[in-house]
Amino acid sequence: MKALRVAVVGATGAVGQEMLRILEEREFPLRDLKPLASPRSQGKTVHFRGEEIPVEVLGPSSFSGCDLALFSAGASVSREFAPKAVESGCLVVDNSSAFRLEDDVPLIVPEVNPHRVHEVKKRGIIANPNCTTIISVVPLKPLHDYGRIRRIVAASYQATSGAGAQAMRELEEQVVAYAQGKPLEARVFPYQIAFNLIPHIDVFLENFYTKEEMKMVWETRKIMEDPSIQVTATCVRVPVFRAHSVAINIETERKITREKAVELLSNFPGVVVQDDPQNRLYPMPLFVAGKDECYVGRIREDISLERGLNLWVVGDQLRKGAALNAIQIAELLLREGIL
Repeated sequence: MKALRVAVVGATGAVGQEMLRILEEREFPLRDLKPLASPRSQGKTVHFRGEEIPVEVLGPSSFSGCDLALFSAGASVSREFAPKAVESGCLVVDNSSAFRLEDDVPLIVPEVNPHRVHEVKKRGIIANPNCTTIISVVPLKPLHDYGRIRRIVAASYQATSGAGAQAMRELEEQVVAYAQGKPLEARVFPYQIAFNLIPHIDVFLENFYTKEEMKMVWETRKIMEDPSIQVTATCVRVPVFRAHSVAINIETERKITREKAVELLSNFPGVVVQDDPQNRLYPMPLFVAGKDECYVGRIREDISLERGLNLWVVGDQLRKGAALNAIQIAELLLREGIL
């Protein structure tokens, strides 16, 4: 297999660091790593395959000689530098929201729509979906293929790490302050996150949904290749360090029994069924953090709907919800002979 020169943009951030760990874990065939970041990271190094590699400051000529660029920075960075990477001969897998809804950029979850990978030839860019969308659509895919989903009602319970390292630190500091009887300060979130839930992720839009909620609507339809699916979501920030959880209710054209759902999900790649309520076995972020699969439990037929099903899904949003999915896309590009 061809060995590649790979650039990682945002290499010092949470997702960038996770990408480096996964590239090493999965023995991705690269001959050279080029870690890139903003001037704030100048002088830093990243640890990779037993070496300390200097971080370079991201610039227009950073991608010269590279085969693949993995972007884990913000949308503004991707919009500016992803085209420059393509001009330098790179293929780009972008983790930001910059290109997800553009018609000529494929939005890919390898277990769900791998055939779209060849569309990278249009722009040289593949978009990585929103973390909560990825974690949701992996288990929804086999159910849709069998029973055709008509409607999705989702409520997400999203960990603080989804808002970055400072958000995780804020939760930790607030818990310590509470234990010491000190005032709890909120800097990253609009309200105290410790011992609280905040039903507000990203900005509010004119329809009173947040942008995070609408990402689930728009991206689910694009990935599942079915614009007729009706989707509604409520996204909530919860005092958890890592791994997002989603309560999902679906209505299907063809009835799916609990037994059939368990069978379909158990045989689908990237899904682990953890569903034994009598023995208190169900997915929880505490145990899913650091895992690659999407864990599904609390599978039950909806008693209010003839063809309805309820699921509880948990996935590590830094891994499958971001870094791992991006690297799986890169592996798919290799298998298909595109890289």
